[in-house]
Amino acid sequence: MATIRASCGECGDVELTTADVVVRVCTDDNQGSYSFRCPECQMMVVKAAEARVVELLVASGVMLSTWQLPAELTEPRRGDPINHDDLLDFHALVADERQWAHELTRLVDG
Repeated sequence: MATIRASCGECGDVELTTADVVVRVCTDDNQGSYSFRCPECQMMVVKAAEARVVELLVASGVMLSTWQLPAELTEPRRGDPINHDDLLDFHALVADERQWAHELTRLVDG
């Protein structure tokens, strides 16, 4: 098992094994990162990784995990962004059970 040297923001340089590190790559944009739990302070450390670093870590035996961007990022956006007043109105709506039921029925019935 290979020894990997990495840096924790709190503890500085630490030594890890390949089993201590996980590489993650987004299949949509090929952005990579690696993470590990610091053996000194037990904090989770996540760092961005260029393709070359990803290749080196995976070649040394580090587990590779892939993920995709959430579909919500590609959904069309319509209307203005919500604001503080919108949140207050929504809070008042859900606090009134009768009005909430009426609005839900209206949405379902179209």
